[in-house]
Amino acid sequence: MSVIGIDCFDETLYPAALHHAQLAPLLSHPRFRFVEGNILDAALLGAITKEASAMIHLAALAGVRPSLSQASRYMRYNVEGTQNILSACQQHRIERIVFASSSSVYGAHCAVPFSEEDPAVLPASPYAASKRAGELLCATHCDLYGGSIAALRFFTVYGPHQRPEMAIASFAARILRGETVFLHGNGESARDYTYIDDIIDGVIAALHKTSDRTLGLRCYNLGGEKTTTLRELVSLLESALGRSARIEWRPDQPGDVPITWSSLDRSRRELGYSPTVDIRQGIARYADWLRSRQPAS
Repeated sequence: MSVIGIDCFDETLYPAALHHAQLAPLLSHPRFRFVEGNILDAALLGAITKEASAMIHLAALAGVRPSLSQASRYMRYNVEGTQNILSACQQHRIERIVFASSSSVYGAHCAVPFSEEDPAVLPASPYAASKRAGELLCATHCDLYGGSIAALRFFTVYGPHQRPEMAIASFAARILRGETVFLHGNGESARDYTYIDDIIDGVIAALHKTSDRTLGLRCYNLGGEKTTTLRELVSLLESALGRSARIEWRPDQPGDVPITWSSLDRSRRELGYSPTVDIRQGIARYADWLRSRQPAS
């Protein structure tokens, strides 16, 4: 099997140079080809997808907070871009699609743990709304043209190479530099953190699942099935890094939700998905990786 990758090196969250650095190790792989481009370019998508037998759609503008000030831009990339991908798949009869959605679609009003059966009609940010809209476009696509789409609701993915503005990466870097860590709320907000290796396993399992031509659109939670409070997270980072955090408390931020927590009943039953890396192990692994990239003192 060979893979064609596409990226436009968007700098909304981090510099293009970091995108290039993350990509570099893949470029020498004999079964990987990279195309620089944008999912808003329908002609380019059509040219790429005519060679494909399946689509894994991970492209999006990510992040709740920047979406608050760039709502129209997020809708264009995440909604129009998703429709462009679906249209290219329709054009070239690609019937197996994996779509990266988000746990943010549940908002703040669903009972925990979050189940795929929950209505998910009150997203708390433009980013969350754009991901829910992407799911609805996938549903429409399946109803009109058939095919199988697995929409994966990721729960706070972390690990080596994660985005630098996300909590674990940002907090760890500040702790190592002796800088202040800014925490919002009262420290009791909780997240279902999911290690990257588990997410990759879930994506591969979902791709295999799309070989079931009767699937239609099916949503799946990919999470760790446990919650960690903000206070607990900082404590784990302090232990793993061997340093104390300097903390400054700030008010809650718009768009944040108090808790995310995945029910994995459907994913375990239909995908065989079961996370293997708990938060303590994952933080330790991330700390080791981070230290390996620091210059010797």
